[in-house]
Amino acid sequence: MTEREPFSIQAKVRTYELDPNGHLNHAVYHQYGEVARTELAVAAGVTEGLIKQGIGIVMLESHIRFRRELRFGDEATVSCVARFEEDKKVFWMDNVITKLDGTVSAEIESTLGLMDLEKRKLVPAPMERIRDAGVDLDLLRGS
Repeated sequence: MTEREPFSIQAKVRTYELDPNGHLNHAVYHQYGEVARTELAVAAGVTEGLIKQGIGIVMLESHIRFRRELRFGDEATVSCVARFEEDKKVFWMDNVITKLDGTVSAEIESTLGLMDLEKRKLVPAPMERIRDAGVDLDLLRGS
């Protein structure tokens, strides 16, 4: 059995996303990661399945490591995979932003949780809640 490629989207650097140094503004890297996370959540059925349960995904932390700059006109692949650990109230979604030539431009690690939208509190066992919502866990985990 071969391993599935991680979920990914394509991004092209636009002029209004540049900083005064002529490369992609730091905040835009985070936006690219957010678009990939959101698209993955929709494709896997997370958003729809959790909303029916009164649960939403919340961002708790986000860390980025810049490797190589992106400049106007560059095209990149933004991958996204989810990681879960038993007995944790949080889970992680990782993005790798890669230029078309294979050069890694940035890596983003985001810590997320599931929030009860009425109580406004994190719920335990996010992987179980996501599974119970009928989500494609294999797609989320890229496996």
